[in-house]
Amino acid sequence: MKFLLPTLALAITANAHSVFQKMTVNGADQGLLTGLRMPDNNNPVEDVQSSDITCGAPGYTSSIVIDVKAGDEIGAWYQHGRGGPQGSNDPDNPIASSHKGPVTAYLAAVSDAATASATSADWFKIYEDTFDTGSKRWGVDNLISNDGWVNFRLPSCIPSGDYLLRVEVLALHYASSQGGAQFYTSCAQIRVSDGGSTRPCSTIKLPGYYSDTGSDILINIYGATGEPDNNGRPYSHGPSKFTC
Repeated sequence: MKFLLPTLALAITANAHSVFQKMTVNGADQGLLTGLRMPDNNNPVEDVQSSDITCGAPGYTSSIVIDVKAGDEIGAWYQHGRGGPQGSNDPDNPIASSHKGPVTAYLAAVSDAATASATSADWFKIYEDTFDTGSKRWGVDNLISNDGWVNFRLPSCIPSGDYLLRVEVLALHYASSQGGAQFYTSCAQIRVSDGGSTRPCSTIKLPGYYSDTGSDILINIYGATGEPDNNGRPYSHGPSKFTC
């Protein structure tokens, strides 16, 4: 079926996928699609060398840049389909519980967040929720428990200016086969004020940094018991997180 919103239709198929589609700033809802670059469907990106790995497949791009302050709390909302669940008893909203994996967020400083190229930007990681070896919970488990929300703070020390904010869910349930890892990502366009003067020592390119044979992307997360517990091993994904 098709789930329609003004100016754009999102085709929804019978799958367990998800899409980042709304943002909050210190709890204030910015509105569906506001300030976002997001795909026009909820399908994952599986080719890490594709330009779609950055902000998802080409689809909707807002003309709005969201005003924030350094240190603000950001919320990113994932749902099975655009606008929320697909039906009154959608078992896969916000994403299927089988889709275990990490949730991460990245920033890239740009000259104009409304028009800047995401694929040529220099990205640094500001948030990660990967795998807790004690509770055996993945970042996706916490996202599901929070009704699709992932919340994190912008670093208080980053310089003021325009940024792209990239939020990524990486589902690893098929990642034991090359090309089986599933990336669900969109980007938000933000303008930071009241910033500091600390810049990241290193950045990455997306596409470019990820490898489909990397140990965080080509991985069997199922342990000896058949559960997605990574055999009790720690898990890390991507570059080191930036700290002030």
